[in-house]
Amino acid sequence: MPQAVVVIPARWASKRFPGKVLAPLAGRPLVLHACGIASRARTVRRVIVATDDDRVRHAVEEAGFEAAMTAPDHPSGTDRVAEVARGLEEAIVIGLQADEPFLEPGDLDALASAVAAPGGPRLATLAAPLRGREAWLDPNAVKVAAAADGRALYFSRAPIPYVRRGGLLEQPPAGGPPACARLHVGVYAWRREALLEFAGLPPSPLEKAEGLEQLRALEAGWRVLVLPASGRPMGVDTPEDLERAEREFGRTTGTGPR
Repeated sequence: MPQAVVVIPARWASKRFPGKVLAPLAGRPLVLHACGIASRARTVRRVIVATDDDRVRHAVEEAGFEAAMTAPDHPSGTDRVAEVARGLEEAIVIGLQADEPFLEPGDLDALASAVAAPGGPRLATLAAPLRGREAWLDPNAVKVAAAADGRALYFSRAPIPYVRRGGLLEQPPAGGPPACARLHVGVYAWRREALLEFAGLPPSPLEKAEGLEQLRALEAGWRVLVLPASGRPMGVDTPEDLERAEREFGRTTGTGPR
């Protein structure tokens, strides 16, 4: 079984929701739900929260988890993960967002195993079915189109794939998402050397246009594997998302934040 380290980027100054990583969900800071998920994955030997804020570090360490202080000016979470990874020895690094409290630990194991396999990808991520038309049209909900073998074709904030109905082009497209539409889930498993190489690449044109760093890998010609998430992921980007997550947690038994 491969051995991986999970690094959770947790900056304080979220543009849409400052202090989000310490916002309480079911009575615990959001970041600690991510720590709990990672610590229950069988392939994970170490969990590190990478932060730029002493409030986050204190909350993490008080709960018994490890924190690492990182530079405050990283342009992305992956750059923050890479700063920590430079001082690690583990071959597999999983970048887990602090705002994904409904992931299943087994999904982290599946990602680590895929990247560690002979001939496996240098980078793997997750996707889940979209929850209706609202999520399909929401630019905060990133969509991914993938080939039959799981290879990522494109990531976008737009409703992809676009459905042309009756020969008409409508803006926004009518109806709900097609069955092949997928929500991208913000967790990445890397071969450590690939992560450090990626962090050294300049932002690409598509990445800058969409504001999605994973497009940098596609434009560099990398094969990015997309695996299905086994749970019902729900990212928390805004206070309204946190309210929905709280309701979802209240309905959940046996899965979700613990």
